[in-house]
Amino acid sequence: MPTDPPATDAAPADRSAPDSTAGQVSDSQTLHRAVKDLRDGFAQRELWLSLGWQDIKQRYRRSVLGPFWITIATGVQAAAIGVLYSALLNIPLTEFLPYVTVGLIVWNLIQASILEGAEVFIANEGLIKQLPSALSVHVYRLVWRQLLFFAHNMVIYVVLVLAFGVWRHLGWSSLLAVPAIALLVLNAMWVALVFGIFATRYRDIAPILGSMTLMLFVLTPVMWTTKSLSAQGGEVADRVRLAELNPTFHYLDIVRAPLIGEPQQAYHWYIVLAITGLGWILALVALRQYRARVPYWV
Repeated sequence: MPTDPPATDAAPADRSAPDSTAGQVSDSQTLHRAVKDLRDGFAQRELWLSLGWQDIKQRYRRSVLGPFWITIATGVQAAAIGVLYSALLNIPLTEFLPYVTVGLIVWNLIQASILEGAEVFIANEGLIKQLPSALSVHVYRLVWRQLLFFAHNMVIYVVLVLAFGVWRHLGWSSLLAVPAIALLVLNAMWVALVFGIFATRYRDIAPILGSMTLMLFVLTPVMWTTKSLSAQGGEVADRVRLAELNPTFHYLDIVRAPLIGEPQQAYHWYIVLAITGLGWILALVALRQYRARVPYWV
């Protein structure tokens, strides 16, 4: 005889009910997780401080002078450029050499932020896959390492201040170099985040940035001055104004002008602050969308 199916307390699923998980955004792709990564990475400062210092010790292991070889190389380069271009531009060496030296010191920080920033996650592939830490730890490590190099190069600046009498032109406005360097650090961080993430996905970005920084070095007034070219008048002076379209010019000016006692216009600061704000918005968006994918891309 046919029997009735056993009774059950479970009600049949309502196929018409909407799926409650549909349309939900992954928790790894939220702004909260992006900010948390930055906060957690900074909290692990003992890790990236020691790793950054270890990078320098490893690079100059068994060297007598250690990282001061960077100082010597920068000093020799600045001296060669200063002697040559002071004659070409007809500028006194005592005025032009501090200008070039500070420009090279700041440019080295800008260039390293771009070039090494593009490789920051690729270079740390092993740590990213094995060490459970925030992704931003590697960015903090990079910026900290470049700040140490910057501090070593500033020894040259101190020598120039005493040897060429630059200290006579310094005043309270020279303290503006402190917030200017802080802005450079903030920009180095977002540059490393943005270029690091996208260069990990698209490996062609790193060599493109290498060519771009070389072009920017030529277009940025590191080895030449806008003042000397503007004095020539005519089409040369008009073309010099095109240098202001180069963002690295404004970053360079907010640091160099206070350090050598030159007057400075406020619009340089406005441009740098605007780029900093836009850059960090882009960095947070990139970190929110692609942070979880970087370990797979490397």
